[in-house]
Amino acid sequence: MIILTNKKAYFEYSILDKYLAGVKLKGFEAKALREGKGKLEGSYVKELEGKLKIVNFGIGRYSKISQQLEEGELSRTKDLLLNKKEILEIKKELAQKGKSCIPLNLRIERGLFKLEIAIVKGKKEYEKKSVAREREQKREFERTKKHQGTWA
Repeated sequence: MIILTNKKAYFEYSILDKYLAGVKLKGFEAKALREGKGKLEGSYVKELEGKLKIVNFGIGRYSKISQQLEEGELSRTKDLLLNKKEILEIKKELAQKGKSCIPLNLRIERGLFKLEIAIVKGKKEYEKKSVAREREQKREFERTKKHQGTWA
């Protein structure tokens, strides 16, 4: 079940490779994410201390929490749980110029939080415009087809 999606990821970047990683969370973070209080936009994956971590992954405050938390606690970097082979592959890709790693969506599978991450390359402005133009032409074609009453 998908909880959060990074809506701008497919528009801003070309997806090169995808991975599924576990996320190491604290209890109140997991409960807040189950309530849907999280934001993937602007977050990215970075190698810190020999591990892959997600940075700028915003998790909102859990509604029923009794203790006071600082803002630093809510916006801390979270560890990603991957196989050693996958970690080495991602590190090798991140070392190349122009490539980065971003989260695509967060989901719950069998009670565990899984983050789908992707190795991406940024799109140029003209590539974004051509994709938007193609999408608009497709919508216009479907609209005229519907008005004519012919479905293929």
